[in-house]
Amino acid sequence: MNIHVCKTVPIEYSQVINAYHKVKKGGKAAGIDNESWIEFDQKVESNLYVVWNRLASGSYHPQAVREVEIPKKDGKMRKLGIPTLRDRIAQQVVKDYMERRIDKLFHENSYGYRPLKSAHQAIEQVRQNCYRQDWVIDMDISKFFDEIDHGLMIKAVEHVMEEKWVKMYVERWLRMPVQKQDGTVQPKGGKGTPQGGVISPLLANLYLHFTLDMWLSKHYPQVNFVRYADDVVVHCTSKAEAEEVLEAIKRRLGEVKLQIKEEKTRIAYCRDYRRTARHEVVKFEFLGFSYQPRARKSVRDGKYFTAFTAEISQTNQKRIRTEIRELKLWRNTVVKMSSITKHLNAKLRGWIAYYGKYSIRSLRNTLMMVDRKLIKWLKNKHKISYRKSTAKLNSIRQANPELFYHWKMGYC
Repeated sequence: MNIHVCKTVPIEYSQVINAYHKVKKGGKAAGIDNESWIEFDQKVESNLYVVWNRLASGSYHPQAVREVEIPKKDGKMRKLGIPTLRDRIAQQVVKDYMERRIDKLFHENSYGYRPLKSAHQAIEQVRQNCYRQDWVIDMDISKFFDEIDHGLMIKAVEHVMEEKWVKMYVERWLRMPVQKQDGTVQPKGGKGTPQGGVISPLLANLYLHFTLDMWLSKHYPQVNFVRYADDVVVHCTSKAEAEEVLEAIKRRLGEVKLQIKEEKTRIAYCRDYRRTARHEVVKFEFLGFSYQPRARKSVRDGKYFTAFTAEISQTNQKRIRTEIRELKLWRNTVVKMSSITKHLNAKLRGWIAYYGKYSIRSLRNTLMMVDRKLIKWLKNKHKISYRKSTAKLNSIRQANPELFYHWKMGYC
């Protein structure tokens, strides 16, 4: 293929190919053009050439994003903006280019969507901070991705990237209108970056790097904080300090056109055997884990004591049980158990890998739902009593201890 083109933007064809492979792993949802990966791949080389040609010549213009809604934990709906496949590839190219140059500038306590950073690292840092400082601000930013101010966002991009073409493409993606579910197209109105856009997490990190991370480091260097995208916890030494810092954060966010979600923001006390002051809130959640006082047995003398520890939250325990309970295969007594195994093991592997990091007791109790459903399924399949189906499952487990992933890992 002839890949000579009048280039005004230093993007190589190889960068587009690399971006294509990354984006293809990320999801199958189509944008407003309804183009699928199957259709795209029928002429993959020419399609990638078109994307590269337009990016490299500065003539690339994105289409509107398709709005979809997914349920949130509180029962409300979260709006996502799904770009076209081609727009996702183009965003990935620029994201990779920017990330190599600016990730090193980000604060060490920013963990979300960064190379060599993980949710588990953030969770562990929060756990360590809870040992050192007694009070926590559990903070929720209201509609963060919807409220990011375009003017301040571009100012942040200009501060860290000299290339004018980077600013040009970021502006175009920020201005992408939204096609609502009824087909109408709505302009952005100078704010918001769509959740669902490939470049949005990087832009969100850049926005909060200047508006929150560096501000906290400058004005309150004595506090510790952990941020994963827009999920933030701030650790303070005293209740008075926590109250002061929270009020200051509210004012700061107002200056950068954001605000706290009051009903989900609280000050919590890290109560344990050493810290026994009275406070109505002694629990907070972060990245699916609940941090709270729990009884623990001392390895040294076998006595129980109160520790402030992390464990899978009740919200996520309920979500996992619901997902297990609603598996359609439980109603099909014709299929073999291997079909259930095949469907559940990937989910079990993911749950155990993530939530099994700390204090597995609650997770083990949650995953017992699988065995209860298996007993009921065997009872219906073989028309036997509950006692006999329980004995049958125990026999199957003894003969095939690695059949289900939670059996293999001892969660039974």
